[in-house]
Amino acid sequence: MIEPAIGSIVEKTGDSRFGLVVLAARRARQINAYFNQLGDGIGGYVPPQVHSLSRKPLSIALEEIAEDKVVIAPSEDE
Repeated sequence: MIEPAIGSIVEKTGDSRFGLVVLAARRARQINAYFNQLGDGIGGYVPPQVHSLSRKPLSIALEEIAEDKVVIAPSEDE
């Protein structure tokens, strides 16, 4: 079973599965880049915002979205 539940996370992204996929993928790439640049000195990426037992960037990103640590920024058109 996926934890946190996907149904509850979709509601936080405006009932858009596409928006959830894009947001989670972008944040997972940032988390992966953060872990890859550790030890190189001052980093340019934001570390994970939640304490997670998971080691996979996508799982960490979904947990951040579930806890409202990462949200979709409204566009200028809206």
